[in-house]
Amino acid sequence: MASKTYDGTDISIDFDMKRCIHARNCFLKLPKVFDPSQRPWVQPDNAPAEEIAAMVRTCPSGALKFTMKAGAAEAPPQINRIAVLENGPLALAGDLEGDTRLTLCRCGLSKNKPYCDYSHVDEGFTATGEPATKSPAETEDHGGPITLTPVPDGPLKIAGKVELTTGTGRKIAKLDGAFLCRCGASKNKPYCDGSHKGAGFTDAS
Repeated sequence: MASKTYDGTDISIDFDMKRCIHARNCFLKLPKVFDPSQRPWVQPDNAPAEEIAAMVRTCPSGALKFTMKAGAAEAPPQINRIAVLENGPLALAGDLEGDTRLTLCRCGLSKNKPYCDYSHVDEGFTATGEPATKSPAETEDHGGPITLTPVPDGPLKIAGKVELTTGTGRKIAKLDGAFLCRCGASKNKPYCDGSHKGAGFTDAS
């Protein structure tokens, strides 16, 4: 199963298995709706639609999405943020075309690049989630549309305004465009420093 829609009376829930990183927010926070031991495992009528929508917004990978039957889909956040997770991926919440939440590989080992597939855990990837602050915290708001482009065999290109934070929420930098490491070899994580060339990083690896 790659992607499936579960229709309820007031809300539809989309689940993309390939995007799931098993954060487990769904069945830990709302087990009456999300229960892997049941079939179907998603029961959209077992809780109020707004309660389900609030939980879905906590899914970091965007594997879960929702659409209200009244026509409202999930709105993007007012500020685009990328959180650098300790020993793990980049967690993005922002105004992306067709998306509002993503977890992006930064270990270089995912078999589903540019998305995280939890390979960092299996391979013992280590990288701090608390890089140093690079710019003052108080600058202009960082909202509006952004685009993500994986450079072939290279870094992740961010076009647009985004706030970079630690996994604990401390502001690292406010950027207007950036190149972020996705090979796992940069000496200046989370930024690209060109190490992908010497490391032989490829999208197929």
